Amino acid sequence: YQAEGQKLLAEINIARSRPHQCGTQAFAATTPLAWNATLATAAETHSRSMANNNYFDHKDRDGRTPGDRAELAGYSGQQIGENIAAGQDTVRKVVDGWVASPGHCANLMNPGFQELGAAYAVDPKSDSGIYWTAMFGTP
Repeated sequence: YQAEGQKLLAEINIARSRPHQCGTQAFAATTPLAWNATLATAAETHSRSMANNNYFDHKDRDGRTPGDRAELAGYSGQQIGENIAAGQDTVRKVVDGWVASPGHCANLMNPGFQELGAAYAVDPKSDSGIYWTAMFGTP
């Protein structure tokens, strides 16, 4: 599940290598993100929680935020961001969806973020089937 997360990182870095208009915000091309295994663990935990409990939200069922989950996984960064997606079956579709969404695009293009961890989880009994989480961090 984290192997696909690393493919997601590669697609995100391709997107970051080009300028983007994210809603009303214009972003210049920016530096690539580095993989962070701790953020990936936090991302996988959240994807699993959404899939297994059939919900789609940045807050988990215990009310934890992305920052809370990153800290619980052992990541102590200055800044945390999170993009989630549901239902898309390829990393390209996930990133294309995020680039088209102003808030997700702004996270993806934020030059302050330096690291990423991402993963997906599947539960065929859930409404969307597949759930993706990408956690952005600044150490």
